[in-house]
Order: sequence, then structure tokens, then C-alpha cells
Amino acid sequence: MTTRLLSRWARLFPRCPQAAVAPARIQAPTIHLTEQVGPMSLSWHQLSARNLCQGNELAKMEATPVPYERTELVGLVEKAATPQEVLQLWAEQGGSASDAARCLVQLSLRVKEKGGEGILRDPRCENMLETVNSQVSSVWNGSLVALLRALTMLGLPSDAPLLCSLQNEVLWRIRRLTYRHLAYLVDWVAFQRSRGQENEALTTTLLKQLELRWTELCEPRTISILMSRASLLSPSLMDKLGDKALELAENFSAEDIRRVTFALASQNRRAVPLLRALSYHLNQKPSSELKTPLLLDIAFVYGKLNFHQTQVLQRIAAELLPRLSEMSSVDVTRCAKSLAFLKWLHMPLFEGFAQHYESNTVKYSTLQVCNLLMSFAKLNFQPSKGEEFYPKVHKALEGSFQTLEPFLKIDVVWALCVLNQATPGHITSVTKPAFQKKLSGGGVARIENYCQKLLHITAYAQLESLGVAAVPTAVLLPVSQGKADSITPLQSGIHTALQSLTNCRTQPLRTSVKTVYGWKIDGELVVDSENKPMDLENLKAPHLPGGGGPDPLPTGACRIAFMAWEFPNFCLRSKDLLGRFAMQKRQLQLAGFIVVEVPYFEWLELKSDWQKVAYLKDKLGKAVAEDMAK
Repeated sequence: MTTRLLSRWARLFPRCPQAAVAPARIQAPTIHLTEQVGPMSLSWHQLSARNLCQGNELAKMEATPVPYERTELVGLVEKAATPQEVLQLWAEQGGSASDAARCLVQLSLRVKEKGGEGILRDPRCENMLETVNSQVSSVWNGSLVALLRALTMLGLPSDAPLLCSLQNEVLWRIRRLTYRHLAYLVDWVAFQRSRGQENEALTTTLLKQLELRWTELCEPRTISILMSRASLLSPSLMDKLGDKALELAENFSAEDIRRVTFALASQNRRAVPLLRALSYHLNQKPSSELKTPLLLDIAFVYGKLNFHQTQVLQRIAAELLPRLSEMSSVDVTRCAKSLAFLKWLHMPLFEGFAQHYESNTVKYSTLQVCNLLMSFAKLNFQPSKGEEFYPKVHKALEGSFQTLEPFLKIDVVWALCVLNQATPGHITSVTKPAFQKKLSGGGVARIENYCQKLLHITAYAQLESLGVAAVPTAVLLPVSQGKADSITPLQSGIHTALQSLTNCRTQPLRTSVKTVYGWKIDGELVVDSENKPMDLENLKAPHLPGGGGPDPLPTGACRIAFMAWEFPNFCLRSKDLLGRFAMQKRQLQLAGFIVVEVPYFEWLELKSDWQKVAYLKDKLGKAVAEDMAK
């Protein structure tokens, strides 16, 4: 508080009446302070300007370092190409502690590039360390923080006297460090914490300074560094960083956008306003800034956060299409998986993925082939040259299919069923009772999900005429029936309209029907040749676990399945069903149902109850007529 008060009065002091009466008397001490007082006075003036929190002064101050005389040695060291050149220059010229710190920073960079095992035992390096240790209080602030990082990279032990001395010096000067230096210090502290070598006093003071001085943030790079270390920061500071990033979004480079969005994804932090702003500015960047790894990272972030920005996705596809020949198998499978999570199908790009696999089959590992298949199945994508694509897939899976992890094997077979490419060998390998006993681990929800997939696979064997002996349903692991499924507004509206259509609440209508195939039917009817509902209770129902009643289906009667297609059932910005629901429709049709589809975008246009009843009646008539015309 004292420093803040003095800084404010110091700024107003030249305006007081005494300044007008005796300008020379005031001017002389000012010159004296500037020219002859040491670094501490300069630091005090810098602190005063920072505490005023004036935007223009702050930006200029952080862009311009504290006055530091750049020596000839530092200039030569920065041009050195190898660690030995750096050491030789120091041995020939020597210098102050600040020069030694700069040399050590450059030495760590050269060692990282060229290698240099045992460099710390070199007498010239030891001399630099001794110089810094003997005059640590005279090292410039920026070099002080950089030196901590450099010595850690060089492998100096955490309990070395020099590192302890540097940490104490940083703790002493921490209020005089710029916010950029604090951000770099956070990065170093986080690394030390991961190694179990944290300085608690330094960490506590550092985090307090970050909280108090967050308004000083003015650089995208600083924001990205801090957001990537969210485990150290409080939720309130993360919110402030997000606000600052939103404020400075137009100044972010493409690489800054990648860092910030990747930090959000790593914390599973779905900040929609910030993501929208960054997406807009990313879409304005020239192609020269949008490198392939950056585009793949953006697609991964969008997939992980379930954030849909169609314009950016189209830009990603347009940029990647000409580069497909340069992409590796890892890049292709990673991009396909990210876009599948987003439910976004770009036909030319996925055709390119299939062609890339056909041309580079030997470069794909078994796991990559599995991921590519599952991505295609999720989006119900069928390559135009399937007769060339699928034989190579089957050949790639031959040798290692039996060694796959049980859950992954089910996923792969289920994907092949969606794509209508599963063979009897695939079906048999996952429907054996011995294999099903291996399904353990994970939560109850996961086990139930894979049990349901096994039911779909079994239905594929029964309905697709593969010649596979169907596995009895009792052999499959039971799906828990304890938790009732929630009913969406669309399903509830269909149930109500069907009850009005049938003029009865029980006998001619079943709702939320769970079948032996693992699928749920939203509404089931049996209609006669005149499309009038019939009583269901006594009719045989092979799709039900109990088999239904004793009476066969009358001649001319049709079994109807009403399916409510919600927004998540479709590909993004499309009216094409995802692979799971396309297979559901196909299997129900093979089981003898006439499927009446009720998509959400048509249902939302119906305002009154009579419109909804008329809509279902019209859809029923059209579906029956189309089936009879086949």
C-alpha cells in the first residue's frame, strides 16, 4: 500500500505549485536519481508504473526490458552453434554474473539441440556457475527466471546451492518481476512439482502475485502458458484468464489459438464464448499459418469438447485434402476419429482417408485400422471403392484379430456389422460363452453398453442370413433392467398421438418396446389390410423376450414400428442417420417390421394435437404403400 501511495504522489509531484516556483531545485534530484542511483531505484520506478495499471504504459514496459547493457560476449554467444563454442567464448572473455546467466541460458539451448552429456562437469561451465553464485543479486530479473529453467534442463540437482540461492533471490524479487516472468516461473514450478521437488514458499507467493496482478496480462503467449498450467491455478484465476483471452483474441496467432484451445481441452473446460471467438479468428488466418499438426490439434479439441463450428471444420477439410499424400497413418486415423466424435461427415475427405489406407496399407498398425473402421461405422460411411477397401481391411485383421483386447474386439465386430462387412468368423469369436466371461472391468454402464452391442451382433447373425448358429439370448450377459429409461419430449408426444390414433390405451399399442435384438421401439402397431389397428395381446411376437401370444399374424396384416429420430441421431448439419441408427432401422426391417420414421425436424413443425395425429396416420399409410410396392 505504501508503494502504491508513493507511486501515485510521485506521478503528480511535478504538477504541484512548488514545481513552478523552483523548477531547477526539483529537476536536479531527478537527474541525480536517473544517472547515479543503482538498479534498485530503476526497479522501484518500474514497480510504480506497473502499480498504476495504465494500459499503454504497461504494454510498453513489458515489451521493453529493464535497461541492461548488452555486452559483446552476449552477442557472440547468441550466434554460437554448439555448446563448446559457448564455453570457449566464456573462457576467453569472461564477464559479470548477468553475462554468465545469459551464457548458461544459451548453453542449455545448444545442449538441447546438439546434445552435451556431462557438460556441467566442464571446468568452464563450473566457472560460470561460480560466477553467478557469487553475484546472484546482480543478475537481471529476466535472466534470473530463465536461468532457473536452463539449469533444470542442464540437469543440475534440485538441492544444489546455486538453485536454492536462485529460488531465494526470485522469492525476494517476486514483486518486481513482470507478469510474463511470473508466467514462465509458473511453468518451471509446475515442472518441479511433477518431480516432487516443489518449493512451497515460492509456489504460494507466486500464486498470490498472479491473483493480485492479473490485470497486467497483455500478451497471448503469457495467457497460453498460464492456462496450460491450470492444475496450479484457482478456478477464479482461470475464469479471469479466459476473460483476458476473449479480450485479446484478435491478437492471437494461429499457434497461440492452438495452445489455448489445447489447454481448454486438457482441462475439459468448455468455454463456449472463448471457443467461438478463437474459431472466428482462426478462420481468418492465411493458409501459410495453418500447418497440418495445428489443424489436427484443433479437430481433436473440438471433438473432445464436443464443440461444433462448421465453418472451421470446412476450412480444416479444405486445407487437409491437398495434403493427404503427406499425412501419416497416425494423422489420418487421428483426424477421422476426431471428426467422428463431432458426427461430421465430409465425403471428399473421408474418401481421401479410405484412399490413403488403400495406398499405404502396410504403414497402418492393427489399432489404427480398428480406429479407422470404428470412425467409418459411427458416421455410416461407405467408401465408393468398397470392393478394394474392405478386402485389405480383412487381410490386415487376419493375423492379429484374435489377440485384440475383449472390449476392442467387440467394438471392431460391431463396426463391421454396421458397415455390413462382418463374417461368420468375426461373429463366432465374440458370441462364445468363454469369450463373454472375459468382459470384466470398468463400470456397470460400460458392461451394459457392451452387452447391448453383443445383442446387436447376435441379431446381425440371425437376420443377415450369414449361416451362423445364433447364440441363445440367455447366454449373453444380462442387461440391467433396474433403471428405467428416460423418455424424451419427442417420444412422449408420439406416444400420446398414437394413443389418440388407436382410440385405445392398451391392447392395439405397445410403447417403449425392448426387443431381443437390443433395440427399443418407440411405438408398435399391427394393422390389417385396411390400415386399421389390431389387438396385439394374443399375437405371436418373436421380437419380444417372451415370444408374445399363441396366435400367428393374420394374412395381410403388417407389423409397424414407429421410430423417433432425435437430433443426436443424425450427422452434423445433415439428415443422414449415424451408423448405429441406420443399423437399427435395417435390422428391424429384416425382422419383419415396416419402419415409420419420425424425425425431430418434421415433428417440431406440428403445433396442434390433431396435426400430430394426422401426420402419423399419413406416415403410416405411405410406409405401408411403399412396402407393398416393393
